[in-house]
Amino acid sequence: MTRLGIILIACSLIGLLPAKATAAVSGKSYDVSYIWHSDRDQVELYRQRVASVLGLNVARNLKVVSRSGLYGLIYVRRGDSAGATRVAKVHSRLLKSRGLEKAAPIRSANWITQKPKPGRYQKASIKTTQPSSTTSVQVSKPSSARFSSSNKARQSQELEAALESHIKKLRRQGRLSPDERTGWAVYDFTTGEKLVTINEDVQFQAASLIKPFVAAAFFHKVENGSLIYGSKSRRQMERMIQKSDNRSTNWVMRHVGGPKAVERILEKHYPEVFKDTHVVEYIPSNGRTYRNKASIHDYSRFLHALWNNKIPGAKEIKRLMSLPGSDRLFTGAKDIPNGTKVYNKTGSTSRVCADMGILIAKGKNGRRYPYTIVGVIEKQNRARNYSSWIQSRGDVIRDVSNLVYQDIANRHSL
Repeated sequence: MTRLGIILIACSLIGLLPAKATAAVSGKSYDVSYIWHSDRDQVELYRQRVASVLGLNVARNLKVVSRSGLYGLIYVRRGDSAGATRVAKVHSRLLKSRGLEKAAPIRSANWITQKPKPGRYQKASIKTTQPSSTTSVQVSKPSSARFSSSNKARQSQELEAALESHIKKLRRQGRLSPDERTGWAVYDFTTGEKLVTINEDVQFQAASLIKPFVAAAFFHKVENGSLIYGSKSRRQMERMIQKSDNRSTNWVMRHVGGPKAVERILEKHYPEVFKDTHVVEYIPSNGRTYRNKASIHDYSRFLHALWNNKIPGAKEIKRLMSLPGSDRLFTGAKDIPNGTKVYNKTGSTSRVCADMGILIAKGKNGRRYPYTIVGVIEKQNRARNYSSWIQSRGDVIRDVSNLVYQDIANRHSL
């Protein structure tokens, strides 16, 4: 019998085979498995490689464990079988793109965790054995244990996978139509991690989400002395942000110098934020504004800069966005508890349903945990029944906000 066969038999005897290969037991928790091997050094080396692909958030819970003479690499998550299967699928896609072996769900156990050995592992290549496979793979020298910004963009694959799965389910149910596309972004300020980036660099119709950008351009001119923020402009600004009043928006735009002046100010003075924003029209009297556009990424960067007071008038814009008004991130999102503070701006036309905002959740320890959500649903053709369409798509955004809060709550034990 080959060494690989012995390892597989040993895995079977001690219960290390993945969930697919064992009978499901109700109430059991599951983790994700990447490799089992008799050589600990090889598993340690493989951990570095997997961590460099999956990012820091996953790496924190990547454990080298031992059981019955074997060493394994486990992502300890203690979730249900369906969740572990979903995460393994997402991780496998990323790992296979880098020449590594696929992941597999595995039933949780009382793992004996091995403390990392001092120093870095420099072996050129190793043989790996995945319990769900009878093949081995050559793994090249691991990259540095540092995690680049590109790796951070892939962090929290579990939440992103759950969101993607939810969107697919909504399409099957008919709650999203074939002519509708969506974009999503989530950022956790507490850990500094991007948790979701779905279609974030695609330009969507901006609708009223453009209005906080208009406010930023106005406050830029206030800061350089070209405009005064007095009682009249304050009233117009409140109507623009809190009430989403289109006349007030056009009033603010005119004082900045028009749509093109707004775009020019944002691009010239804040290029690190506004990379895909196009402001080309005043808001029409019928509210059908379809030509102004921005990317999910720009909204996300704006919220990040706003929170850190890197945008002109940031404190006042946050005050305006926190005034009582409509939202699709908190109101009607039943899983989000009272006491959660919200800064947001909605966008609504017969072709766009959107919301972007900063939510500040409160933990049991009294600490606050801020995070951002951006969600845009854009329809290629105008909805025949605006009221019912905007309500149903608003509920989709609320569903996603619930998913995000649940993830944030689990991360920080809220």
